Amino acid sequence: MSGRTTYSTDELIERMKSYFGDDERRIAHALAVLDNAKAINAAEGADSVVVEAAAVLHDIGIHEAERKHGSSAGNFQEIEGPPIAAGILAEFDLPSDKMEHVLKIIANHHSARDIDTLEFRALWDADWLVNIPDEFDLNDTGRISRLIEKVFKTNTGGKLAAERFLQPTPDERKY
Repeated sequence: MSGRTTYSTDELIERMKSYFGDDERRIAHALAVLDNAKAINAAEGADSVVVEAAAVLHDIGIHEAERKHGSSAGNFQEIEGPPIAAGILAEFDLPSDKMEHVLKIIANHHSARDIDTLEFRALWDADWLVNIPDEFDLNDTGRISRLIEKVFKTNTGGKLAAERFLQPTPDERKY
């Protein structure tokens, strides 16, 4: 493994931060997704290296998508992210099967097209947990409830979403 760094999530976070530079919003998003992915994975039991690496790097193609396509749309992130992530992951002594799995997750993290592994499902749910408050009206509990039922792929992710976004209001609580 000459010239490669021993893999650690902390080192990968540093590479991600370096790549994003002063884009604090994207860094904060990746770190929030990582926190959620760890929480989901603690209950679901997927490969933590794959889940954490995918969480840290899932949006790594966003700047290139904006540069090349003039858009940060998910389909462009799925195209541009894997080559960038591969370059970063190549710096580590990560086994090739884990690296390929991470890249496949990144290549499908908006579409859920060509993958359905426990690691993918953990990342998918972790990303949704961060995105829901940014993209949906949390006061529309009917819509949020239907969304949770429809999009979450792990029991843990769905439970976390319900706890966070469907808590009863003070008027609805039973004392």
